[in-house]
Amino acid sequence: MVRHLQADHRLCLTGTPMENHLGELWAQFDFLLPGFLGNREQFTRNYRTPIEKHRDGEKLQRLTRRVAPFMLRRTKDVVARELPEKSELLRSTPIDGKQAALYESIRLAMEKKVRDAIAQKGLARSQITILDALLKLRQVCCDPRLLPEALRGGSTKKIPSAKLEMLMEMLPELISEGRRVLLFSQFTTMLGLIEQELAPAGISYTKLTGQTRKREEVISRFCDGHVPLMLISLKAGGVGLNLTQADTVIHYDPWWNPAVEAQVTDRAHRIGQDKPVFVYKLVTENTVEEKILALQARKQQLADQVYRGGERAPDSPPIDARMIEDLLGG
Repeated sequence: MVRHLQADHRLCLTGTPMENHLGELWAQFDFLLPGFLGNREQFTRNYRTPIEKHRDGEKLQRLTRRVAPFMLRRTKDVVARELPEKSELLRSTPIDGKQAALYESIRLAMEKKVRDAIAQKGLARSQITILDALLKLRQVCCDPRLLPEALRGGSTKKIPSAKLEMLMEMLPELISEGRRVLLFSQFTTMLGLIEQELAPAGISYTKLTGQTRKREEVISRFCDGHVPLMLISLKAGGVGLNLTQADTVIHYDPWWNPAVEAQVTDRAHRIGQDKPVFVYKLVTENTVEEKILALQARKQQLADQVYRGGERAPDSPPIDARMIEDLLGG
């Protein structure tokens, strides 16, 4: 393990000290200064539980004062002042008709399944059931065809996707304006469904996923200007790409961690970019996706408070009974 390496000096270098919870910050300090924040159990008892669950502002300030002398934070706006502006735009669409009815039926079924699992096994042992329920709701929001066949029953093939329709209204307009577009989704199957819409619309593209074999060839087609659009899976596009030829980023589906979304957005908004970058987030209204955006904001707030000194207690609980109610409730 890296903690067992013998060294006179140790340094942690990361762009995202925290993505999900304070335990990630502890892990880095446990390597950097073993024992400085106690062991994992002590840290959870003294800091993580009071801050994340009970929103203890005093404990948050105590933690930030303790780690501040050992953290040097240089944000991109300081390091690369020449970077052009980045604008984030939210595009939302309602779901109605058959898609709305399907969403509500899945929500009710999943809510019951989750409550039964918690009653039988407890919250801690029901995490997989909870995540599976949220996954299915997110799939309905993206396109009902993403659902497993057993849930679709064959009929959902005829149910339109409001978000896909919104996307296909946006793309021709953006491309006609000369924009170079990166389109991200967590679901590689969703990228395949988008592909089916591009040919009839006369839009040329290239695609990068974890299954792409000729990765450099795919990237070059976009960077050299042969195509105006690049479809990228969230995992394949998170690191190691320099795509400053793009000036537009579209997040088809919101992800839990704002840091992950920021990383993929920065494929375009990085040193070498000389054009303003526009970032579009596509969301279905009155669904779990809007609640994911709210969760992103709370996670970002917690991270910012730790980095900047923690002016007040965060509103960023882990998955607990309250969060389940927020995410699965009507």
